[in-house]
This record gives sequence, C-alpha cells and structure tokens, in this order.
Amino acid sequence: MEAIELRAGMTFEKDGKLIKVLESNHHKPGKGNTLMQLKLYDVRAGSTVQTTMRPTEKLTPAILEKKSAQYLYEQDGMSYFMDTETYEQYELPDESIEHERLYLLENAMVQIEFYGTEVIGITLPSTVNLTVTETQPNIKGGSVTSGGKPATMETGLVINVPEFIQSGEKVQINTATGTYQKRA
Repeated sequence: MEAIELRAGMTFEKDGKLIKVLESNHHKPGKGNTLMQLKLYDVRAGSTVQTTMRPTEKLTPAILEKKSAQYLYEQDGMSYFMDTETYEQYELPDESIEHERLYLLENAMVQIEFYGTEVIGITLPSTVNLTVTETQPNIKGGSVTSGGKPATMETGLVINVPEFIQSGEKVQINTATGTYQKRA
C-alpha cells in the first residue's frame, strides 16, 4: 500500500515497528510535491511522532484480528477488557487508547485488535450514548441550526451540542468525528 492510502486508525509495519495512524493529512506546499503529514503511534514503544511521507512511499499493512470484548475498568494507567465468550481478560496501557477512552463507559462493548497474539488497540462502535454532565443553561429560542454550545460528557469528552440540550440528558455521539448526533 502507498502512504496516500493511510487513514486514522490504520496500522502498518515499517522497519520492524508496528505503527498506528492517529492523524493523516494531505499537504500541498506552494512549491514542490504533495506530502502526507502524519501523526503516528508506535504500538510497542508507546511513543507518538509527527512526520511527513511522500504519497508514493510503500508501506506494509499490518494484518489484524478483532474480537468482541467488554470494557471493565481502568486502574493504574491500564484499561482492562474481557472476552465475553471465553472470559479471558486483556489489558492495554491508557496511552495506547487515549482518544478511545473518552468514549468508553464501564461494560461498553468494543472490538479488541490483535496482531498475532499481541493486543494492540480497540475499535469503538460507530456511536455511543453519553450523559451531559456540564453545559451552559438552556437559551430560550435555541434551535438545532444555531452554532451550539460546548458540553462536557461523563467521560470528560467535550463536544458541541445544540442550545436545547441540558445537563443530565443523554446524547448520541459519532465516535469517528466526535460530533453530536441526536438525543439518546
């Protein structure tokens, strides 16, 4: 595969390292060739780097297996998951799922990603329902079409919601974009 095909969430192998793409952007400077600006996470080392690649650079995609699992809890910088069929437990360092943890509640179902026998990450469902813990008071006449207001969810995630949403309400959030979908 070529670097231009990389999207957030994809995993590839390079120089014996297993690397997950956190962000991927095309960049066309005024002069010169197009570059891919990438934010990459080294799964084994736990480090994050910002780098650029030529769009035609060849990469080897990592072949991952996925299993359904339930999120149990977080303790001492580790998140714990359980396979609901075999009751086998898996642990992941919080740094490796920093973004995903903002959408996780206890007992939530996710897909655990394996590279061989190595647990390397999780895939969230496309939407999650979270409760608004803090937002500005309702503004009379607020509508869906207005710009919205920031709201803090029970996991610490901050998103924009319509003016009529109040603290204590459950809302559905798109996990890919981090945007409000509807009331839950």
